[in-house]
Amino acid sequence: MPTEELKYDPKNMVFRRLGNSGLRVPLFSLGGWLTLGGTVTGDPVKDIIKTAFDAGINMFDTAERYANGKSELEMGRVLRELNIRRSDLIISTKIFFGTDTCGPNSTGLSRKHIIEGTRASLARLGLDYVDVLFAHRPDPTVPIEETVRAFNFLIDQGLTFYWATSEWSSREIEEAHQVAGRLGLVGPVAEQCQHHMFHRERPEAEYAPLYARYGMGTTTWSSLASGLLTGKYNDGIPEGSRFNKHSEDFKFKKTVQELKSPEGKEKIRKIRELTKLANEELQTTPAALALAWVAASPNTSTVILGASSPEQVLENLKALEMLPRLTQEIMEKIEAILGNKPAGPQTFVRTALDGGRKAFY
Repeated sequence: MPTEELKYDPKNMVFRRLGNSGLRVPLFSLGGWLTLGGTVTGDPVKDIIKTAFDAGINMFDTAERYANGKSELEMGRVLRELNIRRSDLIISTKIFFGTDTCGPNSTGLSRKHIIEGTRASLARLGLDYVDVLFAHRPDPTVPIEETVRAFNFLIDQGLTFYWATSEWSSREIEEAHQVAGRLGLVGPVAEQCQHHMFHRERPEAEYAPLYARYGMGTTTWSSLASGLLTGKYNDGIPEGSRFNKHSEDFKFKKTVQELKSPEGKEKIRKIRELTKLANEELQTTPAALALAWVAASPNTSTVILGASSPEQVLENLKALEMLPRLTQEIMEKIEAILGNKPAGPQTFVRTALDGGRKAFY
């Protein structure tokens, strides 16, 4: 017997445009990196995605590389089982790293891999199209014109509606826009970049001309600095934590080593101060404060949340309640604690059309 269609209720979710496109995305979305299909499989994936959807999150982000394609498989399975109307969903995936294959054309941004990789991703997701397709990294070995044309081909074929970049430099993004403009093609609408209280230079300064010139938005990842900004590491690395279980994993090894350095200890000192500000003055969690701080940037289209349980989804969404409480006074207190505001041009402020609020960067 078919499952009854699960209807979408945005609840109190805020929506912004994805860059200068007409696509409206939730200010908080759910990503599949590390968790969905990786550390979390089976029914718990369904519980996490349904909790997010019921709370107003209708954008889900994954990549061909996440868990060697299992993230896409799990996400696709769950969305089918939940029977959510496709028009109520925004699905994004990323192309570059391939899965676990090692052929000479199974990675990168050649026309061949972009098109074949996208079709393989769609097959794993069980979808006819994704809403947004990201170039997961730049590929200096491929002419940028070939890459731009390949993404536009997929748009023309209806396999994606928009294309975007992830971890590209401003120069590389600028070149893509220049080529697209010269050829009368569509350029990238957004950049998926790391942005948190200790990683600010690229999203706040380097990309500033792109916000002004092309109206690009960001879909941010690691906004809790791999969990550092939750405060859980304020008194050392606890047993069972990500840094404890995966201390030799290349994704976390550098951060674990840094925590033992003078610079790392200074970060922890600042996080303790932020924790005190969150708990005592704002009656919230340091995680909610850190997520709201990234969301407050007018150039943030969506903050990608990671979660290994339904409870983490709801805990992170407390950031929505924090947004209107980030007054200029609070933002100045945060800046005084961090002391790392990038030098450079004033951040371009997006229009009120997004329903967002100005940040005090």
